[in-house]
Amino acid sequence: MPATDFFPQPTYAASEKVPRVLVAPPRYIQGSGVLGSVGRYLTIINIKRAVVYASARGLAEQGPLLRSSLQDAQISSMDCRFPGECSLEAIDAAVATLAAEQVDCLIAVGGGKCVDAGKCVAYRLGVPVVVVPTLASNDAPCSAVSVVYTPAGVVSAAEFFPDHPAFVIVDTEVVAAAAERYLVAGMGDAMATWYEAKVCLANPKARNVVGARPTVAAAALGEACATTLFAHGLDAGKAVCENRVDDALEQVVEANTLLSGVGFESGGLAAAHGLAGALTSIAAVEKNYLHGEMVAAGVMMQLMLQQEKSEAKRVAEFFAAVGLPVTLAQIGMQRSDVGDLRQIAQETADYMFISNLPFDVSAGMVYAAVLAADELGSEVTESVGDTAYRRVQN
Repeated sequence: MPATDFFPQPTYAASEKVPRVLVAPPRYIQGSGVLGSVGRYLTIINIKRAVVYASARGLAEQGPLLRSSLQDAQISSMDCRFPGECSLEAIDAAVATLAAEQVDCLIAVGGGKCVDAGKCVAYRLGVPVVVVPTLASNDAPCSAVSVVYTPAGVVSAAEFFPDHPAFVIVDTEVVAAAAERYLVAGMGDAMATWYEAKVCLANPKARNVVGARPTVAAAALGEACATTLFAHGLDAGKAVCENRVDDALEQVVEANTLLSGVGFESGGLAAAHGLAGALTSIAAVEKNYLHGEMVAAGVMMQLMLQQEKSEAKRVAEFFAAVGLPVTLAQIGMQRSDVGDLRQIAQETADYMFISNLPFDVSAGMVYAAVLAADELGSEVTESVGDTAYRRVQN
């Protein structure tokens, strides 16, 4: 997943001391019913006219309350539909539609791809972006980076921005009303935060997403993220199954969104997200599985690559308990798919942040780690079972 030169990362000469940098959105608001207060929040930054950028479903479901909130705050608004893929074609089309509308804010309402596309559109329009996630399925909302895909859904690039979202506003009532699978996928994405930040902090040559050294604070957020998931992940899943908001859900939503969002960007990435990006090149996987489910596979692969089998087993047991995939078969692949597995192994070895690991990584090493993770996952499935996975996948 190469970085584009749209907003290139800073580079430092070999003789130059690389600073430690932590970046984050200036305002994060989470709670039950906060969607109805978006207009009031936006008066803080003197917004007068906003565009609501969401899918057709988002415009229908969250749009009325959001527009009413804006109207109550005397903010005029218009709608712009997200077509479903965060591609350059979709981004350019939205910019063409909105260029003459004189909006001073874009409100991106939806899941990860809508949020990422909204950040790209807002930057091109020169206006702040406000992110209103409707799912806690990934850590995109808090970052100043967007993953861009081809129209077919394959990861093609990453765009880095000079500013973070002006607000990230998460209504946990909306999250609780979504399918359990989305929250669980978010746990897979979030769990990677600690294991990737941990290796980045320990490796003096590692760089975070903004091209700097990670801070201890960022790694601490990653560790808190994992600790929160292990402690409350099962109960949070139960809350979503019952469409209710409780403390466990609030804590996991914060872990999936804020702790993971700031943690991955400031703490750094490694092999787990490399495998997730590579998996999108397999059409059947990209079509049928969520980003966080692919990252979960990446976490297990990275831990096996690091020869940390006991920790990989602990993570696999948690994943199996909440319903995340732990075997190749559970992400639609088989050990016999040698050509595809070799392909994703090579793409993972070529990942822009793979060098954050403290050793050189070859495609052969990734391939072996993928098979080792699958073997471990099969062992865990025999002991824990796959009831949660089957329920979540429905």
